[in-house]
Amino acid sequence: MNKVVLITGASSGIGKSVALYLQEKGYIVYGTSRDPKNYPKSPITLVPLDVRNLQQIQQCISYVKEMEGKIDVLINNAGVGITGPLEEIPMDAIKNQMETNLYGPIAMMQEVLPTMREQKSGLIINITSIAGYMGLPYRAPYSASKGALALISEGIRMEVSEFGIKVCTVAPGDFSTNIAAGRFHAPLKKDSPYYTTYQNQLKQMNDHVAEGSDPLLLAKKVEKIIRNNQPKVHYPIGAFLQKFSIFLKKILPDTWYEKMLKNHYQLK
Repeated sequence: MNKVVLITGASSGIGKSVALYLQEKGYIVYGTSRDPKNYPKSPITLVPLDVRNLQQIQQCISYVKEMEGKIDVLINNAGVGITGPLEEIPMDAIKNQMETNLYGPIAMMQEVLPTMREQKSGLIINITSIAGYMGLPYRAPYSASKGALALISEGIRMEVSEFGIKVCTVAPGDFSTNIAAGRFHAPLKKDSPYYTTYQNQLKQMNDHVAEGSDPLLLAKKVEKIIRNNQPKVHYPIGAFLQKFSIFLKKILPDTWYEKMLKNHYQLK
């Protein structure tokens, strides 16, 4: 029987690319969107879901299980970007992105695990980020949320292995998607001591996304992971220098690595 895949945040960006590719490969794919009515021509079956809403999470999992009788793969992809100097980012915005990027995926795993335990099989892929391996300037809350999700994944992977359930992360670098348009940006304040530096950082971030890799590459990697009976813990995917930065983080003294990042981002 074809595997049933549930992908959160599948109406655009990486989630949509992965969903379309898996559907082409013969998987039974269900995606989620906060408002599927906005995508009436979507070739993917979209289920309404805001991952901050526990009732909707329960309804989503129940619906897919009712329709297909099982859920083989959960891909926690829904997430939001956030930028700004930490001093000036509103706390409500930080809490919202933590709800979406961290607590939402945790709640999805809690809800799907009883089904996977009953099946004695299942795979959970949490989409993190290369940014989660390091604290990035003007993206500190985003780095924190993705880094925390990676550690959660490591822990739960060991907890559920005895039930035949696999857990891994996929950590993308910069991919050419619409993620920049959906980010929360702390307002640029001309009287802010961070104004010039933050303005430069916003431009650099958007340029990196525009010049990013084709999300199809990530979709193909996800499909290979699904076919792998013994997936690794983490899969960083991106340009060579982005992946190499993870290696450097492990071997360099903290202050050396910090200096390298500051040079890269043209910070004093």
